[in-house]
Amino acid sequence: MSSPSKRREMDVMKLMMSDYVVDTPNDKLNEFSVEFHGPKESVYEGGVWKVRVELPDAYPYKSPSIGFVNKIFHPNVDELSGSVCLDVINQAWSPMFDLLNIFEVFLPQLLLYPNPSDPLNGDAASLMMKDKKQYEEKVKEYCERYAKNNGKSGAEEDESGEEDISDGQYTSSDDEIPGAKTEDESVIQALVTFMDNLVPGNISNTPNWGWNTSSDPCTSKWIGVICDKDNTTVKNIVLEKLTLSGILDIESVCKVNNLLVLSLNFNNITGNVGPEITNCKKLTHLYLSGNRFSGNIPDSITELPNVKRIVISNNEFSNALPDFSKTTSLLTFLAQNNQLTGPLPRFNYNQLQDFNVANNNFNGPVPDDTGHFDANSFAGNPQLCGNKLSVLCPVKKKKKSKFRDFVFYCGYVILGFIVVGLIALLVFKKMKKHEDVKSDSPKKTESDSGRSSGSRNSRPRSEFSVTSAESGGPSSSMVVLSSPVVNGLRFEDLLRAPAELIGRGKHGSLYKVRPDGGGPIVVKRIKDWKISRDEFKKRMMKIDGVKHPNVLPVVAYYSSKQEKLLVYEYQHNGSLFRLLHGSQNGQMFDWGSRLSLASSIATALAFMHQELQADLIPHGNLKSSNILLKNDMEPCISEYGLMPIDHPDPDQTNDRTTTTTFKIDVNRFGVVLLELLTGKPVQDNGSDLAKWVSSVVKEEWTVEVFDKPLIVEGASEERMVGLLQVALKCVNNSMPPSMAEVAAMISSLKEEEERSMTSSDP
Repeated sequence: MSSPSKRREMDVMKLMMSDYVVDTPNDKLNEFSVEFHGPKESVYEGGVWKVRVELPDAYPYKSPSIGFVNKIFHPNVDELSGSVCLDVINQAWSPMFDLLNIFEVFLPQLLLYPNPSDPLNGDAASLMMKDKKQYEEKVKEYCERYAKNNGKSGAEEDESGEEDISDGQYTSSDDEIPGAKTEDESVIQALVTFMDNLVPGNISNTPNWGWNTSSDPCTSKWIGVICDKDNTTVKNIVLEKLTLSGILDIESVCKVNNLLVLSLNFNNITGNVGPEITNCKKLTHLYLSGNRFSGNIPDSITELPNVKRIVISNNEFSNALPDFSKTTSLLTFLAQNNQLTGPLPRFNYNQLQDFNVANNNFNGPVPDDTGHFDANSFAGNPQLCGNKLSVLCPVKKKKKSKFRDFVFYCGYVILGFIVVGLIALLVFKKMKKHEDVKSDSPKKTESDSGRSSGSRNSRPRSEFSVTSAESGGPSSSMVVLSSPVVNGLRFEDLLRAPAELIGRGKHGSLYKVRPDGGGPIVVKRIKDWKISRDEFKKRMMKIDGVKHPNVLPVVAYYSSKQEKLLVYEYQHNGSLFRLLHGSQNGQMFDWGSRLSLASSIATALAFMHQELQADLIPHGNLKSSNILLKNDMEPCISEYGLMPIDHPDPDQTNDRTTTTTFKIDVNRFGVVLLELLTGKPVQDNGSDLAKWVSSVVKEEWTVEVFDKPLIVEGASEERMVGLLQVALKCVNNSMPPSMAEVAAMISSLKEEEERSMTSSDP
């Protein structure tokens, strides 16, 4: 399910769990009606309207369409169709609002403060401006005529005729006898015990708070309690944003036999969720997001036979998740931003509509074999691996049967005897030939003897092993550039050193290597690059001749027909990708740091483009994982110019003009900027992220794209929007700016930020 669909369902469900009467004629939840009462102490007081609500596909990024079914006299409501002026809605709407805001804030404000200067009902607007007293009398007349019959339209009222409703024919929940109880005493006591453990604070002083043994949760309408339509049993408990603290007494609340929904979102509740949750047999929705819950998720939660939605995000839950593979009814599981560990258990991913476990400490492979959810659902778990993640899982060797192993071993033994025999025969012939040659040429140069001796030294082959023919050739030797880190490094040292695979991509692999007697270095191994040794050497020397403090230099390289090896200094602080999506290790990455990093990278790229323009050598593969952080947290670009350009547009691959050659770097830098601003990981060269940002900006909800920590810290929205505009210019494939222009624009934003910080200092 897409994000708008999930939001739509949650908002409609929240509205249905409120005190409003909601009528949903279809299962798609995109069109429904709500009973709305006129605001108290206004000319509309006492009126009851049926309000039609239509949700667009892009909700909440597009505002709902609302209209009054029965007539209302108002300047901004069309008298015939009942539609509310779209301009009025759009000016007030924000994606941060939900459907409750329409009926608790927007509509009351609309009725209390009409805008006659932008009317849909000209008569109402004209009358309001000319004679307000007469206007108010007209409003009351409409209320009395069209809105005093429980929301019936004028047509419905005319058809129904007069009705004689005697006292015996009509009752409502308000007519219940005070003190009468419909729930069992044991259930009421359990609910009171449940609330006693939550510490409600000042809200318990509210006159209609309830939650005591002397009243009934249904007939007394306890706050947060929703009963069935007959007011006989508790169905939902919704206690959101009430600053509740204390602990969750799940044992008590599960004594409510017919409980369907338990929602405690956005409070300050601590403790854990006990195994007694399995007693909530009918529970379908569990919402615990935005609290301080900790400890394990109990295994018994997987035994709930009817549970559809589990939302436990933004808490402090830890340890491993239970196995949800047999929880067949589950549609939503959101557990991002916790401290969960261990391997991910299996879920019915094909059935799930929403799934997110980002920003935890899970490890191992992602069990979503179908790829039903993208990398965003698993981001921020550095030890997870999978096809859609930045870290690929190591290939597991298939287990063979013992019999097959026995057969293979026997085969190996026989083959070994054959090989040994052949080697012995070859050695015998070679020695005989050597003796014949020696008799003809008794003198042998010392250098040849030394080289022959060296070639016989046996050592284990490493990841960087090449054929002896290649390693012996003069053109394939290790070239060490000026660096104290690898001073005296030889190719043989790399062969002997242990190598740890730390990254793999379509262009090659990355290894962390620690040579004897030296510190760690990084070796980039590139295979199948169709470039001659001489051309590769010239390319490396040209790149080495251009130095910039924010570009990580190659300190040594090796070239053969099959592969190329590039050696770099190891950077202990990791990459920008890890800082954004993995563990920050206590490092601050606020708006100022992000803007400064963007400026440094842009300046470095612009410098490299200028110096290497004549040689047509761009970076070619810029991304957040190739931007490393030095000891002082200054960024440095790694792997500059190591491969041919990876064009996202096939139409560009034959165009080798200077503009096109360097345009790919500008485009990729724009994606890095979007990653910095949104905090979202990049897939497929960033095209999906760029499309999403562009669509949100087009709908004029620009603030929605920014990373939440930036909004929380109060970063300058003006300068964030400025950097976003730079990013969108960069990802524009038709006419992107040059890196020099990009660097100048970002430098200007940085100067504005610094001036702002200086002026705000006391």
